[in-house]
Amino acid sequence: MTQKTNTGAPRKRRQYDAAFRTEALRLASESRSTQAAARQLGISPKLLYKWQKAAHPVLEEGSGEGESAAMRQLRAENRRLQQERDILKKALAIFMPPTT
Repeated sequence: MTQKTNTGAPRKRRQYDAAFRTEALRLASESRSTQAAARQLGISPKLLYKWQKAAHPVLEEGSGEGESAAMRQLRAENRRLQQERDILKKALAIFMPPTT
């Protein structure tokens, strides 16, 4: 998508190198808001949000693809611990004397 200036000549999009993007993401993470960081850098907040999304893709719950082995292991351990907790709750209810 090229934009035209008042003279009719197409205006080229600004290209940002990887170093600038990395620095912008660092500044955004340290800043109080992404919009404030974008204003400070002189770029569109939408562009900075786009870079953040590309740098940190969100994994959908339960998606096997892209999910790291560590995450799968943690999810399995979490399920096991929840089952153990539920068993202990039931055992406690069985062995506790009834309250009157």
